[in-house]
Amino acid sequence: MRDLKALIKEMTLEEKASLCSGQDFWHTKAVERLGIPQTMVCDGPYGLRKQDQSQDNLGINDAIVAVCFPAASTTSCSFDTELMEEMGTALGKSCQAEDISVLLGPAMNIKRSPLCGRNFEYVSEDPYLSGKMSAGYIKGVQSQNVGTSVKHFAANNQEYKRMSCSSEIDERTLREIYLAGFEIAVKEAKPWSIMASYNKINGTYATENKYLLTDILRDEWGFDGYVVSDWGAVANRVEGIKAGLDLEMPSSNGVTDEQIVEAVKNGALDESDLDKRVEAILNIIFKYTDNRKTEVWDKQKDHELARKIAGESIVLLKNEEDILPLKKGGKYAFIGEFAMKPRFQGGGSSNINTKTVSDALSSAVNYADISYAQGYKTDSIEIDEALLSEAVKKATECDTAVLFVGLPDSFESEGYDREHMELPYNQTVLINKVTSVQPNTVIVLHNGSPVTMPWIDSVKGILELYLGGEAVGEACCDILFGDVNPSGKLAETFPLKLSDTPAYLNFPGDGKKVYYNEGVFVGYRYYDKKETDVLFPFGYGLSYTSFEYKNMKLDKKEINDRDTITVSVDITNTGKMAGKEIVQIYVSDKTNTAMRPVKELKGFTKVSLMPGETKTVSVSLSPRAFEYYNTDLNDWYAATGEYEIMIGKSSREIVLSDTVLRTTDKIIPIYVDGDTTLGELLYHPDETVRSLANELATPMLNTFTAGNDTGCMNEKMIQEQINGNPIHAIKSFAEVSDEYLNSYIDKLNNALGNKTK
Repeated sequence: MRDLKALIKEMTLEEKASLCSGQDFWHTKAVERLGIPQTMVCDGPYGLRKQDQSQDNLGINDAIVAVCFPAASTTSCSFDTELMEEMGTALGKSCQAEDISVLLGPAMNIKRSPLCGRNFEYVSEDPYLSGKMSAGYIKGVQSQNVGTSVKHFAANNQEYKRMSCSSEIDERTLREIYLAGFEIAVKEAKPWSIMASYNKINGTYATENKYLLTDILRDEWGFDGYVVSDWGAVANRVEGIKAGLDLEMPSSNGVTDEQIVEAVKNGALDESDLDKRVEAILNIIFKYTDNRKTEVWDKQKDHELARKIAGESIVLLKNEEDILPLKKGGKYAFIGEFAMKPRFQGGGSSNINTKTVSDALSSAVNYADISYAQGYKTDSIEIDEALLSEAVKKATECDTAVLFVGLPDSFESEGYDREHMELPYNQTVLINKVTSVQPNTVIVLHNGSPVTMPWIDSVKGILELYLGGEAVGEACCDILFGDVNPSGKLAETFPLKLSDTPAYLNFPGDGKKVYYNEGVFVGYRYYDKKETDVLFPFGYGLSYTSFEYKNMKLDKKEINDRDTITVSVDITNTGKMAGKEIVQIYVSDKTNTAMRPVKELKGFTKVSLMPGETKTVSVSLSPRAFEYYNTDLNDWYAATGEYEIMIGKSSREIVLSDTVLRTTDKIIPIYVDGDTTLGELLYHPDETVRSLANELATPMLNTFTAGNDTGCMNEKMIQEQINGNPIHAIKSFAEVSDEYLNSYIDKLNNALGNKTK
C-alpha cells in the first residue's frame, strides 16, 4: 500500500503543479526522480481510438486499428446491464493490451432534444436507464483494472456553443434528470474518473464548479477518483483547483502550471487544495501501473461479441403481416448505399479506425437470392435519376424490397447539432418511388437518433439499427432472416414531429444561455404529461414471438422511507420462436403533493424464454424509486400516500399494475410568517401544527359561514378560500388584531422547532 501523502511531501511545488496537467494530448506527466510514471488515456466509448502522437487534430488517420462496438444509441436498446458489462470487459482487456490506463467513457448525457448532434453517443432520455446501463459498462471495463472516465459532467445536452453556453437549470430538474444517471453510475460502479464538461451550469463553468465537483460529486456521492477536464475546457485553472478539478487535458505547455505555482506563492491558492488534486491523480496512476497485466487482444472474438450485442439491441419497429423474418431462399432487392457501405458509428472523438466492417449485402448472400441497387448517394441530398430508376426496376423484380436508409455522417456529429429530423431528400423520394411499385417493402434504418417517417404507412416493416458497430451487416441479416429474434426496445421516444418535442422552444438557446424550461418533463415524461401522440414510445419494440404477463405480486403493500419492495410477474412466451422480453417497471405518484411525471421508469429486466416457457421475474425497487428532489429539504422525498407500480411492455403499454401505501417520517421544513398560507399548515403532518392552524382559521371560517346566507358559496369553495389565503389576509375577513396573528405565528414556529424572530 503506497503512502501517497508521504510521496506528495517529497514533491516540489512545481512538481505538484505539473502533475495537474497533461504531458501532451493523451498522457499524464511523469516525475521520474520520485518514480511517478506517465500513463495514457484514450478516447472511447465504444472502442479504442488510441493515438500516439503528442498533439492531434481529432482525426483518425494515425489511430490504431481497433474493434468498433455498437454506439450507445444502439446498445441502450438492449436494456441489458450484463451485456454492457460483457462489452466493458472486452474493452478493458483491449486497454490492457494497449497500455491504456483510462478509457474516456461512457458518455451518458440525457437526450434532451433529438437534435443534439452527439445523441448517438449518449444512452437515453431517461436517467435511470442511463445510469444502470453505464454502471454495467463501467464495472466491465474496471474489472480489468482499467479506469473509465464518465462524461460529460454535467448538463452538456447540445453541441451548439457547448464550450461557453450556460445551461440554466433549476435545482430539482438538475438533480432528477441531469445528475441522477451520473449518481447511479458513481455509487454503483465507482468509476476511476469523471470528465467535467465544457459548458457552464447556471453561470459557472463545470470545470470551476465547486458545488458540482466537490459538494455533490465527492461529499454527497463519495467519488474518490480524479476529475479531468474535457479537452480544452479549462477557463481559469486556479479556480478549477479550488473547485475540485484535478487534471487538465491536454497539455497547457506549462502555462497553467506556472499559474498554479504563482497562486500558491501569493496566497491566492491554499497548497492543501493542490495536494488534494495531486493525491487524486496519483491514486489512479498507481492503481493502474501497480496492477498491470499482460493481455492478448483477440480482435476476432471482439468482432463476434460486437455482432451479438448489435443483435440484442436492434429494434423491430413495425412488422405488418409478419413480413419479417424474410424467408430464406427468397428473391429480395437490397436497395440503398448503406446496404453496401453501412453507417455504423458516429463522427468526432469517438470515431474508431476499424478494418473489419461487415455489410448487409455481403452478409445476405448465403441466405437468399439478392439483387442490389444503390438508389442514392450519401454525399448528397440530390436525386440521381439513373440510380433511382435502377432501384425502382429492381424493386419490381423481387418478392420484397429492403431499403437501407438513414442519416449520413454530415447530418449528425460531435461539434454541431442537427438542423431537422428528416431523412435526406433523395432517400425520402427513393422510399416513395419504391413503395409505389412494391407493396412488400422493409425499411432498415442507420441513424444516431430519431427521424420522422412520413412514409410509415406505405411500408410493412421497419428495423432500427441505429449505429450498430463493425458487425452491423451480419447482425442485420441475423435479424432479417430470423437467426436472431429481435428483442431491443427504444431507449428514447420517437416524436411525430420536431415541434412536439419538450425542448422545442428552448433548444439550443441564444448561444450564451439555454433555458431548461421544460423542467423534469423530458422525453416520455413530457409526452405522457401532455397526452401527446408519438410515433414510437419509449420502451417500445416488437418481437417475432409474443409474450403474456400474469400474476403480478408485490412483496409488501405498505412501505416506509427505508423499505425496498420487490415486484414479481410471470412471463410466458406464447409464440412459436424463442425470444427475449424486456420487462419495464414504472412508478406513479398518486399523492398529488408535487408536480411530477405521470410515471417514471424505476426498474427493468430482460428474460429469455423458449416457446411455451414461463418464468417468474423479480425486480426490486429502492426507496429512491418513489422520491423526487425536494428543494425545501435539499433531499429526496416522497409524501405519505398511494403509489401505483406499473409493469409495461413500453411506456405506453402498461399491462399490469398494483398500488402500495408509502409513509414518510420526513417533514418538509417551513418557517411561518404572514405570507404562509393556511393550507400549508392545515394539512401539515404534525398534529400540534394542524391544531393551531385550525384555531387560526376559525375566525375566517366563521365570517365565511355567516356571510353565506344566500348559499352563494359551497363547502368546497369556502375550504379552498381558506386554504389559499395567507395568514395576513385573515384581517380582511375577521376582526382580529396583529397581536393575535403574531402570537399564533410564534406558537406555530415553536411547534415546528423554528427560532422565532
